[in-house]
Parts: sequence; structure tokens; C-alpha cells
Amino acid sequence: MKKLSKPLTSLKGKYDVIVVGSGYGGSIAASRMSRAGFAVCLLEKGKEFLPGQFPRTMKQASGEMNFIRGKSPGINRNGLYEFTIGNGINVFKGCGLGGTSLVNANVSIRPESRVMEDPAWPSAIRNDPKSFEAGLGRAWDMLKPNPYPEGKNGYPILKKTEAMRKSAEQMAEPFRLLDINVTFEDKLNHVGIHQSKCTNCGDCVTGCNISAKNTTAMNYLPDAFNHGTDIFVEMNVRYVENRNGEWLVYFHPVGIGRENFDAPLMFVRADKVILSAGALGSTEILMRSRERGLKLSDRLGKRFTGNGDVLGFGYNNDDPIQGIGLGRKGTDQVAKVGPCITSVIDMREKEVMEEGMTLEEGTVPGPIRMIMPKTLVAFSRLVGRNTDRGFWDYIKEKWREVLSLVLGPFYGAVNHTQIYLVMTHDDGNGELVFDENKLNINWRGVGKQEIFEKVNDNIFKATKALGGTKIPNPTWNRLMNYDLVTVHPLGGCGMGEDATNGVVDHKGQVFANNVGDQLHKGLYVMDGAVIPRPVGTNPLMTISALSERSCKLIAQEEGINLDYDFKGPDNPDSDTSPKGAGVQFTETMRGFFGIEAKDYNAGYAQGKKVGANFEFTLTIQTEDIDDFVNDPNHSAAMIGTMNAPSLSSFPMTALQGEFNLFIENPDDEARKKMAYRIQLRSKEGQDYFFEGFKDIYNDRRLDVWKDTTTLFITVYEGTSKAGKVMGKGKLVIRIADFMRQIKTMKAIHAPNKREGLRAVKTFGKFFAGNVLDTYFRI
Repeated sequence: MKKLSKPLTSLKGKYDVIVVGSGYGGSIAASRMSRAGFAVCLLEKGKEFLPGQFPRTMKQASGEMNFIRGKSPGINRNGLYEFTIGNGINVFKGCGLGGTSLVNANVSIRPESRVMEDPAWPSAIRNDPKSFEAGLGRAWDMLKPNPYPEGKNGYPILKKTEAMRKSAEQMAEPFRLLDINVTFEDKLNHVGIHQSKCTNCGDCVTGCNISAKNTTAMNYLPDAFNHGTDIFVEMNVRYVENRNGEWLVYFHPVGIGRENFDAPLMFVRADKVILSAGALGSTEILMRSRERGLKLSDRLGKRFTGNGDVLGFGYNNDDPIQGIGLGRKGTDQVAKVGPCITSVIDMREKEVMEEGMTLEEGTVPGPIRMIMPKTLVAFSRLVGRNTDRGFWDYIKEKWREVLSLVLGPFYGAVNHTQIYLVMTHDDGNGELVFDENKLNINWRGVGKQEIFEKVNDNIFKATKALGGTKIPNPTWNRLMNYDLVTVHPLGGCGMGEDATNGVVDHKGQVFANNVGDQLHKGLYVMDGAVIPRPVGTNPLMTISALSERSCKLIAQEEGINLDYDFKGPDNPDSDTSPKGAGVQFTETMRGFFGIEAKDYNAGYAQGKKVGANFEFTLTIQTEDIDDFVNDPNHSAAMIGTMNAPSLSSFPMTALQGEFNLFIENPDDEARKKMAYRIQLRSKEGQDYFFEGFKDIYNDRRLDVWKDTTTLFITVYEGTSKAGKVMGKGKLVIRIADFMRQIKTMKAIHAPNKREGLRAVKTFGKFFAGNVLDTYFRI
């Protein structure tokens, strides 16, 4: 499968629509807005993972775990598995191109009709159920959910599913197979992506390495790509600002070293911005924006809910469950574990809606399976409750524990363990607050709500039917104040009729004040953050339906009828991504700049006299080091920021730049140049063009440091050097900045570590070779 994301240096200065995030809401927004004919840019904080690149071992998984106390203590923190530690409730979510769809259990289930009729929703949704149903239908067509084909096409009846049937029968509750977003046949899918059939490895929630899981990276995102969306990863969006009728989206590119120089944020412009960074992410972005003057509803951060999520275990049951993922043991043969979740005991449709719940089984993904034997033994002693008694039962249970501890999780007690995920209705009164420059979750005591006692009673009943030991969520105990863990955070930017009871309206457009129904033109939220109450079951289909509905309404307001036909790409096998490794580094230079100066030295002296500082922090990327070396122009791309108070009171974003290293001077073969050309855009809306060069020349003095660290600069008005000359000056690299620059040099998109080292070494040899050739030639 080819990569969907583009190099950072391909970013344009202005788009019609910028989408922030790539989960269900963001992927749908990018797909539909690009189909509507808009120029769309999608910014995702996480990395792009292709099938085969997800963790298979505990060591690999540990490297992708990001534990956060508060949402954003570090601007560079990034990992596929993101754990946010809150007060009363903790959140697990995915962070990568595809959002949480990369690490969820793929369950597509419709909400109860009573949920969507609740007064918490705007009347436009309550009074027009057909628009929501239409959204469900479109999402269903894209995500392609279907039940596990037990007993068909080589897929066995699963032990864990049989155990759920047994539990449902004992509980006198309805059982059924679920519709899950998983492919069970090898095929070219509806958007032109080759997908392999599921191998039942059980590793859905650490990332599908088979390409069988229908994440948004398999459908909506390729569809957006096919219709022209520019997709960028590792872009940490911080806040938005409206200036002169257009939106500025401020972001920090993750992992390129700008923070080493304390460089300012960059920005990109758009007419429309759709925030789809999830309940925590979208809320945080709006809170940061409010700190900088954006008028918003006081309901921002309110009505946060964990969707009534409860994790539990039926440990050491009498019969085997085979719910342990294979990890590195997986093959292309169909195994007996199964997708993460395949069935449900559906206890909704109760007389009192809030007492309903869905109870689903799960699997332990292979990469973390080795922690399970000791962990489950410990928790069974601390908080477990055995559901059966008897001497021989006791002996059998202890023997199975010994087997697991000695032989591993595929044997004994762990192999006899059922994992439960329950969703129900908490009271939805959690709160997200912005304090000390980070987002925090405040909901102390949520786990003490009566509904969670009922949930744990049902987990006990399901376990009792299997003769095991019921273990609750490990944090749900008196010592830890009955804290919860949710994988379905919702709310924070809830829908409402107006700003007194919601942050956004029925289509996700953001209210522009504390009261009334005035809206920010072109600013939307489209993800789980807009849901104003618990859904009581897996929410992905609810989020997707609402997002589809919102996109259709936005298009209609523009007089556009969306085309939903599947045409596929013109050439599905074409791949323009680099074949080799590239090299990247970030550089800061500082100096002075003189307005209307006629030459570089005069401009430098004039700027120094009046304090007209000029500095930049630019990242230079070569996409393929071999192409770079062999190209006579030795051309690389550039992006970054420039500070020039005489031109703008704020840092300017520098985009679409070109850098040339050691190019020949046709007029003087003894001279070479390093050339810099890049477009600048100020916050005030002014365009400039920056040009600079380093003069590499052996004038019989040992001045290699001076030549390679002094840049002669010219700034023009407009977007090219055809404009008026604004001034000239000189910049230099300080020793301290040079040492920081060295630390930023690294290989990019290298297929392996060895190739990455070779790329950096090749760049170093090219640079050193040119220095020797220029200054030490005999």
C-alpha cells in the first residue's frame, strides 16, 4: 500500500478547507469536502502507519505508548497509543493517520432511536431522523461492516463467541454477532486499495498488519487522497485565529527540531476549518483559541462523557476462550482467535433507557500478551470474585494458573479468560478544563455512579455462566476511588440549539458568543466532541453518521450537490513516494536587515544601528539522498518561519522554498553557492519573497567557517523576485545554533536503520567533499 501523506515541505500557504485530525470525523470531512471540489488540506498529529508497520512485540508497542497527565505537556510527544490520565477517568485513544480507527475494535452498531430523540440534541436532528439515517447509510457504504462469517469460507466458530452465547443464555439476554469493519476476502476495495482477508490474529487494537481492518486509512482517507486532498502527518495543531475574514491554523511540526531553537509556531490559511481532533483534541484547540481572544460558548469543555465504558475480565473460566492475540506468531493462515470483538449481549431497549448497556467480548493483542499471566493472577487475588466453588474446581483453577505462569498466555488460566467491554449511560457531567497551558479531565467520583454497580453485576453474571473469576477494571476499587478508563471519550464541544446550551449547532458550526445563535463563519467541529450525551454503545457509527450529515449540509449551503459514486483512482498502483531515504536538518540564522538598503553590508549595518533584527528557522529536506547528490542543482525543499520586525510584528511563515547546496558558478569556476529561495506570508496578510546565498570561495584565507555560515539576503515584495526590493542584509550561524543544528540532522522515510545511516553519511561526505575541493585543492 502506498503512503497517503506528503512531505512537510509540500504544504501550501492557503487552502479552501483545512481538516484537523483523521479519525472518523476528519477522514469523512476530507473525503466529502474534496469531493465537493474544495482544495483540502488534512493535518494529523500522529504518524502514518502502513500495514506491516504496527507493533508486533511488547518492546515495539512500548515505544508507541504515550502517557499524558493533562493533554499537552510536551509539544513533541507522539505515540500511536495515547493514554491521558484524568481526575476520576482516564482516556485511551489512537494517534496516527486514521485516528482511533487504527486501534479500536471496529464495531459498527446503530444507537438506540431513543438516544437520538433525547432533548440534549438540537431540534434539527431530533425532528429530522431521516437526515441522520442517510448519514448512517453513507458511512455504512464506506466502512463496509459485516458480521464475522463463522463456519464459512474457512473461518472457524470461535471459542470466545461460543462462551458469549452461553453467558447470554444464562443471563436470559439477547445475543448476536456484530457488524464489524473487517474484510474477510482478498480484494481491491471500493476506493482502489488492495486489502487482504482477516487472518483471525486478534491484534486489531494494536494495529492491523494484514490490511484486513477497515480503518479510515483503507477507505475515507484514500478517497480524500484520490480527490486531491493534501495529507500531512506529525503536525500538532495548537489553535486557530480569524484574521481579515480567513482562518489561520497554527501548528508545530513534530520531530524536526524547531523546538531546539525555541522557534515560533507556523500557520496555514483557509476559508473553512474543520476540527476533528477528537473529544480531547478539538476541545483543547478551541480552548487555546479562546485564550487568544476567539469568542466561544461558556459550554466549552462541559458535558464530557466516557460513554459509560467499563473494562472487565472473566478470568480462568472452566472452558478455553482462546482470546490471546498472536503478534509475531501470526501467519497468513486463518487462526482460531478471531477479530477483537465479534459478538454482543445487547441489553439495551430497557424500560429506562439509561439502564441499558451492551456487553461485548474482546481479545488481548499479541504485543502485550506476556504481561497478562502475572497481572491477572495478581488482580484475581486483590479484586477478583470467584463465581464457583468446590475442591476439584479449585485444584483445576490453580493448575491452569501454573500453566500460564510457566508456559505463557496461550496456556492455562489466561487462555481460559474472557475479556469484556461494556458501554452504558453515565450521567455525562464530566468536564474538560484548561489550566497551566494544558487540558485536564475533571470528573472525580464518576465510577461511584449506580449504573456501574449494575454493569459489574452483569459482568459477574456473564462470568458465572463460565465458571470463572470476575475481575473488574483494575482501577475500579476503593483505593483508587473507583476511577474509570474509557476508550470512547465524547463531548466537550457538544451540540445545542444556541450558545447557552451548546458549543456548536446541529451541523457542527461553532457558536460565536456566550449567548445567542450567532456562528463563526467557516469554523466547524466534526468528531465525538460534538455528541452531547452518552450513546450507550460503540459510537463510531454515530460519529460517522453525524459527520456525513454535516458535510452534506455544508456542501448544500455552498450550492454543491455531493457526488458519492465510487470511481476509484486513475492508476491505483501508482506510487510517487520516494524509493530511498532522504536527509533532514533544521537551521537557524540571525542577523540584521536594512529597509531599502542597496547592498548587503550596508543593510546589515543599517539594521544593526536601528535594531532591525532578522532571523529564520528553516527545515531543509532532501526526499532521496542519491537523487540530491546526483542532481547538478543539488536541490532540496525548505519550510519554516522568519522573524523580521521591520516587515511584520509577528513571525512569518515560510513555505514552498528551494535550497541548493554547492552549486557551480558559471561565471567563476572557483566559486560555489548555497542558495535559499522561499515565499513568506505575514499574519497581516502581506506576501514577501526571500532570497539568500552563501558565497563559497577560497580567497587564500582559511575562512571556510565564515563562508559556510554567512548568508547574504534580499527580500522582495510579493511572491517572487519580480517584486519591489524591500531591503537587504546579512545573517550568520552562531556556534550554539550550529551545535543545535547538528542534533536535528536525521534520515527520513528510511526503509531500515542501515539505509538511514547510509543517507546521513552520504550527505556528510558530499558536504565535506565540496569543502575540501574548494578550500584545500592543490
